[in-house]
Amino acid sequence: MSQDEYHASLPGHADFTLPQAPPPKPVNGKRPIPIPDPPPAARRPRRRPAAAAAAERAEKHETADPAGDDGQDAAPKPPPRKTRGGRGTPASSGRGTPASAGRGTPASGTPASGTPANGTPASGTPASGTPASGTPASGTPASGTPANGTPASGTPAGGTPASGTPAGGKPMRRPAVRPPRSPVSPETAPGDSTAPPSRASAVPPAPVTAAPRTTPDAGGSESRAAVDVWDQRIARGLSFLRRRLAGAYEVDEFGFDPELTDAVFHPMLRVLYRDWFRTEVFGIENVPEAGGGLVVGNHSGTVALDALMLTTALRDKHPVVRHLRLLGADLVFRMPLLSELARKAGATVACNPDAERLMSSGELVGVFPEGFKGIGKRYSERYKLQRFGRGGFVSAALRTGTPIVPVAIVGAEEIYPILADLKPLARLLGVPYFPVTPTFPWLGPLGLVPLPSKWMIEFCPPIPTAHLTEYADDPMVVYNLADQVRETIQVTLYSLLEKRPDPFGR
Repeated sequence: MSQDEYHASLPGHADFTLPQAPPPKPVNGKRPIPIPDPPPAARRPRRRPAAAAAAERAEKHETADPAGDDGQDAAPKPPPRKTRGGRGTPASSGRGTPASAGRGTPASGTPASGTPANGTPASGTPASGTPASGTPASGTPASGTPANGTPASGTPAGGTPASGTPAGGKPMRRPAVRPPRSPVSPETAPGDSTAPPSRASAVPPAPVTAAPRTTPDAGGSESRAAVDVWDQRIARGLSFLRRRLAGAYEVDEFGFDPELTDAVFHPMLRVLYRDWFRTEVFGIENVPEAGGGLVVGNHSGTVALDALMLTTALRDKHPVVRHLRLLGADLVFRMPLLSELARKAGATVACNPDAERLMSSGELVGVFPEGFKGIGKRYSERYKLQRFGRGGFVSAALRTGTPIVPVAIVGAEEIYPILADLKPLARLLGVPYFPVTPTFPWLGPLGLVPLPSKWMIEFCPPIPTAHLTEYADDPMVVYNLADQVRETIQVTLYSLLEKRPDPFGR
């Protein structure tokens, strides 16, 4: 029986003719193999955004909460798997679409086992060899109920339940949908701010401590302050240079330049005083705050650095800023460069007229009666005072009635320890002595660097002379006062040496 005769014998299908597919056109002399279209059940649905799907699952989970208020949510059931129907095999039962059979198999009233009503077995393959597209034939409702009135409940007419496995026996693989671990809250669902909050999101989050905000002006103010300090220093330096070049500075009758001393000399000496020698000062209150005075100290150290450290101590430690006017030997003022610097720093020649004029004008005068005998003595004779001479400094103090302030200096003996004195070479050079130290002249210019000894300076109580002005020319009074000053300094030196057990300690 031909296909047309078979369809004509079916009731209600006398006028039905099966459309014939056009024969495929040959390509390069070869007939192409027809590729069947996938059934609708096999097409993968379009994936929705993850955030929307998570929010929808959370909403369904809350609306259908079988656990009640115990806080435990039932795990959602995974959706049924969808299977891909084979040739002549019914598709998934959820869509209500009849099985996609072959082109020669009727869709309505025909059992799904592939056997037609007249008893002739159908192989499920259409006569033309082209598989059906899965679309039901005319007269079959799309609601899942076939034409014979039997509902498509997922069980085919043959009585075999459609469990999602096609006739070929190979299930369609589909990634399993994992149930969410916890409902997604709006905070964790980006892009969907309208999702309702879940039970888990009702728990208040832990408080977050905000990081302390730094004031934006904190670092800027410090940098601006540093810049301002340097600006001020540069401005003062330029102003100082302009005054020096223009000659707009004051100098007294002895050549003392206070501005140059405070701006240049004292900053350089302060480095030695504070950092290198680590000087400690005692009894600064014994120095008068106003009026004249005579400061008498011991002299040592090969080079007269003790006089410079004494001026720095008075400049830094005294409550009233006072400059010490030193009395120097004639050798100092015969040297070309050194004499000019000494005059600028406030020193003058050690003579009674100059000392009396300075003390009468209310200046502090510093004198070292030992002279070259003190700074040129050997290291074995350290801290033993030499003879004070004829006591000319005492007579100058008696004539002006100014107090005498003895001062003891410890530490200068160790900066250049004299091991020997080359007198022939000293006479050849015209100097009082030529010292030989552990570093000079063996190290050349490096031997001029002083050793970092520990220094201590103590000002003793002043000796008044106002009631002895009429005995200024009496040798006995002058010698007695000179011996009193010498003994006071010597005793103070011994007490300072006991305070400083290590000459190079801190």
